[in-house]
Amino acid sequence: VLKNASKEELLKAIQAAKAFKSYLSFEAVESLRNHTEKEIPILTRREKEVLEQIAEGMTNQEIAEKLFISATTVDTHRKNLMMKFEAKNVAALIHLASKAGMI
Repeated sequence: VLKNASKEELLKAIQAAKAFKSYLSFEAVESLRNHTEKEIPILTRREKEVLEQIAEGMTNQEIAEKLFISATTVDTHRKNLMMKFEAKNVAALIHLASKAGMI
């Protein structure tokens, strides 16, 4: 129960405890959920294309040639993807994107 709980909520929690049951308020559950579940980042169409090519193991230069953009632009998209997924390296990026069902 959070410290701002109403009298009614406190009574529910006490009744649950008396019955040897656990009790979590809605706000407590939401707070825990927000800390444990990361939101799936919103990607641009181009970021999605670059992500798919990275997952295929392509280099920046190969991706640039395939998508008709510069290797520097690919590198920028790669860095943006890493930031959006909060990934420290490409392996983590691929893992998180796969876990999110994006590749």
